[in-house]
Amino acid sequence: MRNWFLHWILSGLALLVVARILPGIRVDGFGSALIAAAVIGLVGATVGLILKVVLLPFIILSLGIVYFIINGAMLMLASSLVPGFRVDGLMTAILGSILLTVVDYALNRLVG
Repeated sequence: MRNWFLHWILSGLALLVVARILPGIRVDGFGSALIAAAVIGLVGATVGLILKVVLLPFIILSLGIVYFIINGAMLMLASSLVPGFRVDGLMTAILGSILLTVVDYALNRLVG
């Protein structure tokens, strides 16, 4: 339970870092970032997983580019569900999802 809580906090912090770096992503505060991190996780684990399974042949044929588009779409879906979290456009969402993965990984490795 403690690890899950720590990962949630770090994901919210990673979202704030990404919002500072990319101009098309805005988060109103740490509370909104925590809610958005939870929604991103839930959306990715449900809708995102289904899309990745259904679109697996296209992911393989495109050498993974469709995978990035799906992750960007999941980020945009989460932004439409969470007040205080905005993503402007699919390209920003795709870049944001890549950067969010990198920052989240770095923070988790830093904390241990």
